[in-house]
Amino acid sequence: MASVSAAPTPATVPVAIPLRQILPWAAFGAVLAVVLLYFVGTEQGITSVVSGETVHEFVHDGRHLLGFPCH
Repeated sequence: MASVSAAPTPATVPVAIPLRQILPWAAFGAVLAVVLLYFVGTEQGITSVVSGETVHEFVHDGRHLLGFPCH
């Protein structure tokens, strides 16, 4: 039988990402989350930005899944 031995590999060290590089992406993600929450949660009635029921019907199941009342 042949004996196989693996050579030891050096431990990898994670690369530190500076906060200045993460901050724009975190801000973009936060704005996107707030916009999505608005459309799922309150896009209907007097606060409606888009006229009609299209957005409401498109996110209707998401509203129920997240616990928002709608009818």
